[in-house]
Amino acid sequence: MYTRIFRFAPSPNGYLHLGHAYSALLNHDMARETGGRLLLRIEDIDAPRCRPEYEAAILEDLGWLGISWQPDVRRQSEYFDDYRAALAKLEAERLIYPSFESRSEIAALVAERDRHGRWPRDPDGVPLYPGRARQMPPAERQRRRGGGEPFALRLAMDAAVARAGVLTWTETGMGPQGQTGTVMAAPQMWGDVVLGRKEMPTSYHLAVAVDDALQGVTDVVRGQDLFWSTAIHRLLQALLGLPEPVYHHHKLIVDAAGRKLSKSTMATSLRELRASGATPADIRRMVGPGR
Repeated sequence: MYTRIFRFAPSPNGYLHLGHAYSALLNHDMARETGGRLLLRIEDIDAPRCRPEYEAAILEDLGWLGISWQPDVRRQSEYFDDYRAALAKLEAERLIYPSFESRSEIAALVAERDRHGRWPRDPDGVPLYPGRARQMPPAERQRRRGGGEPFALRLAMDAAVARAGVLTWTETGMGPQGQTGTVMAAPQMWGDVVLGRKEMPTSYHLAVAVDDALQGVTDVVRGQDLFWSTAIHRLLQALLGLPEPVYHHHKLIVDAAGRKLSKSTMATSLRELRASGATPADIRRMVGPGR
């Protein structure tokens, strides 16, 4: 019998706020309404920023909200071999390549190109990769990697798109411009994205695609800020032979200035709201209805 599987996947690099609460409650409610299961995944590949006390607080906050999940929480930091295997498959098919420029060198290259007309940016506003590492002779790549130089492993986007062909996804929520139903994926918008680094065998995009497949996730329910990233995830699923979930992108909870709530802007945490006397019912009222 088909069982729908949802997941809530926070990063333990700060305390949960109302935006997280909305997404977690929506995943929980949709799993319950459909007779499905909810998984909890801790996305902790950013080791310098992720801390055990934040993970403990996540579990405490979710329990307080009345959210339950299936046993065996998946922590990404425990599954680097899964991501290495995916990178090895892509490398064997010559779909990734190493680039050796530092961030400052890339910034200088972008500045130079901007002088001749604005260099393209991805949907997050980050300049597309401007370097020429893809044209580097294989012997030089091997020499530089063997010599211990830092590098980033990038997806050769045009080759990857040619291999995968036309891609779509099923959207049951809504994108930033009202997109729903069958959505055309345009991963080219992201350029040659980074999928791993010398010191880290994955990126957010690669880890999410691999994790969702290995955990059997059928329904990805997340904020509209990740709507455009779905194109990369669909591309990786096609290249790696992974199943395609249904996607549901939901509204974002914003502050008084209309900005998305964020840990980096010190959005009021759930633990602070709880300490001030808020109840789980209050939290549901504060995030409001709508999907």
